[in-house]
Formats: sequence, C-alpha cells, structure tokens
Amino acid sequence: MKIGVLGAGQLGRMLAISGYPLNHQFGFSGNTHNEPASLLGRMFALEDNTDNVNSLVEFADVITFESENTDVAVVKEINKTVTVYPSEKSLFITQHRGREKALFDQLNIPCAPYQMVNSEMDLRQALENIGLPAILKTATEGYDGKGQFLMRDASQITEAWSSMNGVESVLEGFVDFKRELSLIAVRGINNEYEYYPLVENDHHEGILRLSVAPARNIDKSVQKIAEHYMQTLLDEMDHTGVLTIELFETKDGLVVNEMAPRVHNSGHWSIEGANTSQFENHVRAITGMPLGDTTLTHPFCAMINIIGKTGDTDIVLNIANAHLHLYDKKERANRKLGHIAIMANSQDELDASIKKLKNFLP
Repeated sequence: MKIGVLGAGQLGRMLAISGYPLNHQFGFSGNTHNEPASLLGRMFALEDNTDNVNSLVEFADVITFESENTDVAVVKEINKTVTVYPSEKSLFITQHRGREKALFDQLNIPCAPYQMVNSEMDLRQALENIGLPAILKTATEGYDGKGQFLMRDASQITEAWSSMNGVESVLEGFVDFKRELSLIAVRGINNEYEYYPLVENDHHEGILRLSVAPARNIDKSVQKIAEHYMQTLLDEMDHTGVLTIELFETKDGLVVNEMAPRVHNSGHWSIEGANTSQFENHVRAITGMPLGDTTLTHPFCAMINIIGKTGDTDIVLNIANAHLHLYDKKERANRKLGHIAIMANSQDELDASIKKLKNFLP
C-alpha cells in the first residue's frame, strides 16, 4: 500500500523504516528535499511544486500526519479523495488545549483545573478562580516547553499575558506531581487495541531528555486506569492509529495533561524494546493490518534524546546494549537530532549504561 505522510521529519522517517518490511511504499510532503524523511520515499517538496499536497494525495492509498498542528481544513479536503488516519476529530481536538480539556471533563478523566484566556483581564479573572501557582499556555501550537509561562505571583500577570503575543490561551492550575508519565496505545480499524507500558519521562527546560520503560514501581492497577482513560479517548474520537497521553502521577492518582494523535518521542525506545514498535503498529493500524504484540523484548529499557549537538557517538557505538538513531538534521540549539535506545536485563545494567551516556544528558 502507498502511504502518504503530511510532513517529512524524523517521525515520518521512522514510520517508513518500520513500514518497508511490510511491503508498503511511502511519500512525504515537506518544504525541501533536505528533510529527515526525504530519502526514504517519494518526496513532494514545496520548493518544486506549490501543489505538493495534492501530488501526495494522487500518490497515496492512505494518508497520515506527523503533527497535531496539521491544518484540519487540509485534512478535511484530502478525506474527500483519500482516507486520512487518525480522524479529523482527533486532530481537531488534540491541536487545541481547551478542546482537549473539555473532552477530558466530558469523559470524567481527571485533568488540571483550567480556564480559557483571551485578554489580560481574562487572565486576572482566571487567576481569581484557579489561584497560584499556575501555568499560562497558548491554546494551540507550542511544544517542548514553548508557548508557556509559569506564574508564581500576581505581579507577573502583565508579563505572562505579553509572552502569549495576544493569542488565545489557557490558564492551568499547577499540578503537584511526583513524576511525569506517558502512555502510548494503538487502535486498529476494527476496534482492536494494543497498549505499551507506562513510561517515566524526565524533561529539562521543557524538552524530553530521558524516558524509562516501563516506569519504575508502577502498580498494575495504575496501568489499568491509564488504559481505561486511553480506550475511552480512542473510542470517543474514533481514533485509528497511535495515540499518546501525557500524565502526572500525583498522591491522589493519575492526572492527564495532554494528548498527541501520533507516534511520540517517549515511545522511541519501542523500536528495539518491544516486539512491535509504535511506528510499525501505527503503519499496521492505518493500513488495516493486524496489530502487533507490544510485549517488551527486555525488562528494562530507556531512551535518551540527542539535543542540539550530536556529540561523540562512538561512545554509543561502543556500548553493546545501546542503539544509535540519528535523524540527518543539522545541529541547532534545542533541536532533536537523534536518540539512543538502551536495552537491559536488570536495573543495575540499565543504570550503568545511562551513566556511560551522561554526556548526552543535561
């Protein structure tokens, strides 16, 4: 089957790598021929053709997308000709934090208290309702800590609103959490489900730096609660493909933070660490193939992001249980250039391997 991907970044690159053994072909839409996925399939570049998206549609039997910031109107138009997975509804909801939280409320899924904000006056009123500390975020766009302002004092109101550049925003009550988790799952065309284990995530300056899978000391009941939230969301949005939810673990239980309607950075460990990676399962789902088993290949797994500078990758290549993935991207501050996956048979082995790779961590 010919799979078209809206976008040509590292996620599209890894989707193609996982999909070729299944006898699929790939095409990508992007700006230039120098994007991470450009050499892994037919590249429909804007620099060659201003109608590149339509050319991708003509190529493809099915379409998917890399980012929740994909234009819903474009997806709606494509759907008239070629099916796009995940659904328009998934995209519409997950690209707007207010709509996400409204859905969580509708489905009785715990999330932080919130209020939409469109002016400095709105922000003052929202603070009266939610209190401090709180986090002001743009309602759309924003990733890796961008478009966010942590408010600890009312004297920051003008500065916080100014940092939003006048766009619709959401004020969220600060969640006192023990750690950050994520859950990745996949839903097939015929309502089959597969779940990966909860993963523990460490961020630095808003950017994911380390994921550990499975998260340590997670009770089976907590995994089941997260899976219940996930299935409820998958079904409500009629979502086909991979969906990710980011959560906080608190003393009172799990609190859902946000969703991503796609393969996710915190699941890159699954390429070597699960019988079927998140990328392969997304490809299987959107092409109507049976979903793959998500059982771990090793009991202890981790993923380290390579950020800003590639560094000395020989260190990685000299570690027997480490796997290097570079994305063919030029170095730039805070840019995700690649990742390192680590597989281990014991906690001590995993910790020792992570220690050897400390230069890749902040």
